[in-house]
Amino acid sequence: MIRTLSLAATATIFALPAIACEGFSAEDAYARFSTSMSQSGAAFMALHNDGAEDCQITGVRSTIAERTELHTHMIDANGVARMMEVEEGFTVPAGGEHLLERGADHVMLMGLTAPLAQGEEFEVTFLFADGSESVVSVTVDNERMPASGHGAMQGHGAGHSGHGTGHGAGHDSGH
Repeated sequence: MIRTLSLAATATIFALPAIACEGFSAEDAYARFSTSMSQSGAAFMALHNDGAEDCQITGVRSTIAERTELHTHMIDANGVARMMEVEEGFTVPAGGEHLLERGADHVMLMGLTAPLAQGEEFEVTFLFADGSESVVSVTVDNERMPASGHGAMQGHGAGHSGHGTGHGAGHDSGH
């Protein structure tokens, strides 16, 4: 009987996701959307790594959206800002940080399963190359302005030409 309980407890422990990359944390996480009818939104935050080794984020997921991706903005040859998925993910350097901010790297939420209402919270889960995960609580704050010099793109707004991956050209999710 004791052996059976020990095996069951061990199996349960191994079934749980590993603790996130040692030293990883996120702060000041918030999300934005362009209108209450938006089908997409974006999340921004500061990712920190107090550990001795780089943390490689390989993906992200959330139940608030049908698809959740790591994204960035790129300026094409015509000077047009386009969003695109960063398939290789983001590196949070040892002893450093990686900012997810408007007009730059961010978490893209596509096919929202519920409206993003001002002040509400939802979770995103970061997936790491070592198989670990970290859940971050995100607050919807559509009134937040980017910090001076951080995430502000001149001329980037409702008129930008959309995503480079073909999932919503012409919309603006406020980022």
